[in-house]
Amino acid sequence: MSLTQGVHHVAYRCKDAKETVEWYQKHLDMGFVLAIGEDKVPSTGEPDPYMHIFLDAGGGNILAFFELPTKPEMGRDPNTPVWTQHIAFKVADMDTLHATKQRLENAGISVIGPVNHTLFHSIYFFDPSGHRIELACDITTEKMQRALDAVKWDMLNEWAQTKRAPQHARWVHDGTEPPEV
Repeated sequence: MSLTQGVHHVAYRCKDAKETVEWYQKHLDMGFVLAIGEDKVPSTGEPDPYMHIFLDAGGGNILAFFELPTKPEMGRDPNTPVWTQHIAFKVADMDTLHATKQRLENAGISVIGPVNHTLFHSIYFFDPSGHRIELACDITTEKMQRALDAVKWDMLNEWAQTKRAPQHARWVHDGTEPPEV
């Protein structure tokens, strides 16, 4: 059993707290849960005013942001590709995924996808602070899950030794059926 009981919240930096709350409410229907403003960082005591906002991401999950007006403008890690760091949210079904894509595009937001990842379908776009957002609709079957579970350690151990993509679950990308396990 895991020591942790779930994600209390995940926190990212944003450029503008009010704009962020309004954007997530408008485009992803997230409720505004809480705002905390301080002049000092509670954990370190360092003087650094901030606005900390919390949004309801569904399922008991909270997405939080900090606006830090005294810090240099936020940027990206130049050594990490833009597609790597992202926030992925689950949606109920493909109809919701397609409707949300249309709603975002109608609002002038550029959307990639849906992309078929075999296990789920996703769309990708950016929030006003430049965070990459993914909306995903699960389509994983029990057979797929069993097949992936059976090879996860072999794949990880091979990767650790070779740093090359293991082929144990090639079916995820080549369109073939998962093996019976």
